[in-house]
Amino acid sequence: MTNSALPEVPLPFGDLMAIAGRLENEKDYAFADRLLERALAAAPDQPDALHLSGIVAFRLGRRDEALTKIEHAIARGIDIRLYLRNISEVYRALGRFDDALNAALRATAMAPDDPVCLHNLAVIQYHRLELDDCIASAEKALTINAFLPGPHFQLAEALLLRGEWERGWNEYQWRFDLPGNAPLMPPTTQPRWDGTPFDEGTLLLVADQGFGDVIQFSRYIPWAAERCPNIAVASASEMIPLLRQVYPKAQLFNEWRYAPPFRAFRALSGLPALHGTRPDHLPGHVPYLRADPARAALWKERLNRLTPTASRRIGLVWAGRPTHNNDRWRSASLAEFAPLAALPGVALVSLQKGPAAAQAGQYFGAAPLVNIGAEIVDYEDTMAILESLDLLVTVDTSVGHIAGAMGRKVLILLARAPDWRWLLDRTDTPWYPSVTLVRQTTTGVWNDVMAKAAELVRSTFRQ
Repeated sequence: MTNSALPEVPLPFGDLMAIAGRLENEKDYAFADRLLERALAAAPDQPDALHLSGIVAFRLGRRDEALTKIEHAIARGIDIRLYLRNISEVYRALGRFDDALNAALRATAMAPDDPVCLHNLAVIQYHRLELDDCIASAEKALTINAFLPGPHFQLAEALLLRGEWERGWNEYQWRFDLPGNAPLMPPTTQPRWDGTPFDEGTLLLVADQGFGDVIQFSRYIPWAAERCPNIAVASASEMIPLLRQVYPKAQLFNEWRYAPPFRAFRALSGLPALHGTRPDHLPGHVPYLRADPARAALWKERLNRLTPTASRRIGLVWAGRPTHNNDRWRSASLAEFAPLAALPGVALVSLQKGPAAAQAGQYFGAAPLVNIGAEIVDYEDTMAILESLDLLVTVDTSVGHIAGAMGRKVLILLARAPDWRWLLDRTDTPWYPSVTLVRQTTTGVWNDVMAKAAELVRSTFRQ
């Protein structure tokens, strides 16, 4: 059967379910959705059909529908362990963390030997910042299946967030085995670099993960080059000008057909483990990124024309990449930055890119807002603009990493359960000395964060 059309001859219910289940495993969610509509038309209260249809709806972004269907399946089902395991993730995605925890605890009580139930529980406990419980759940899952990547990675995030980096870095290597992750690189018989120095041959570093990660971990390239002078770096094209600044001698490429022969390889994000990085022991110095002087001069001239002469310029980024798996919690809205817009003597400069940039059209704050996001061509433009700002205020995005790597003053606004790199409770970060962290106290609520950010801006400008 192909996914071009539904079968003309009606299939028995069991066959429909078997085919829909296979399609869901193959990530052909649209066709599975259509088959499950047919199955539910024949048996609207059948628990397995409701559950699987809910899973498919969740994969297609229809979260409320997914919740309704799986709740219905739980009410109608007999063996509901799998239903509870999966609805806990739906509740978590919807921000209903108490319901997510309750469902996950019920699932683990009913299936205590299911490591996936324990992994789901650990994920929820991380988002609730119940890190002792998160670590215990992940470790228990690993006593059942020591080779399951998910609990290893969740353990890594919890340990790193707590500052237990020695053990955390080792667990962090399991992220490459997470299901659905793209392979780091094409298949190779060459070994992963273990930190042993060599002079002959090339060390290939792969700039993996998001742009913020690449900026953060690029500081390790000179450290690696002290051990292996011949460095090549595989990277997205957007990062190449920045990486060239960090280590000009590196051979940089953005397509695997241009990869040179290499003796060993390592993911850029795997270098902290080799270095033995701790919160009080990082390599290199900040700043390690700088704006091009000519481009900075052009942007300064343009911003001088667009903003009042005596105003302090505050750059804004209120949303990250929508496809990021934690974007719902890390991104805010421009309207929520109102306390900054109410400050006297400031001009706001939007560096926002992507769909969220359209919010600038509905801005009615007291401070003038200059919307230049659409004019920013690349990260070199971003760096040039940052040179002309007095301060950047941003949610957790790559622009915050760039400002930090440049040594520019920046407030980074964090979700209550932040990414591991920002540690717990601190207002500073060892990665970037010029960064101040402002943290949520309640998940999804930005009011207190913005009020505190506005007060920090006032005190900064009074100095």
